[in-house]
Amino acid sequence: MQPRIDYTTAAPGAYAAMRAMETYLHQSGLEARLLELVKTRVSQINGCAYCIDMHTQIARVVGETEQRLYALSAWRETPFFTDRERAALAWAEALTRIADGPVPDAVYAAAHAHFGDRGLADLSLAIVAINGWNRMATAFATPPGSYRRARSE
Repeated sequence: MQPRIDYTTAAPGAYAAMRAMETYLHQSGLEARLLELVKTRVSQINGCAYCIDMHTQIARVVGETEQRLYALSAWRETPFFTDRERAALAWAEALTRIADGPVPDAVYAAAHAHFGDRGLADLSLAIVAINGWNRMATAFATPPGSYRRARSE
């Protein structure tokens, strides 16, 4: 697929706002590995190859294992994830697939039990953000494999 526009230069203010949200999330207290698992899983659901490539690279840098990354799309069937991670992944899937219906009460209860009010709000914002990034990257055909990790990540 041929890249369309570079939205980062076409709308620099919007890009800066999205980057500011990422800065907030990285300072929120949510674990870096957890954020990368959630971002990768949401990107898998949305079929965003660019973001899958990016977030699996970052996940490895922050200590994620190959085994868990390979098993992420089948996280429910593996013993590799903690209860907290499972709650986050279920929450991420429910929010990403919101068109399928409301978030089930059991999914909310599990996520809230592990994250509390503030943590769940921050986790939800992370999910909103990656869904936005996925839509930008897929709409404008950002080429997978073109991500280069910044020194600050």
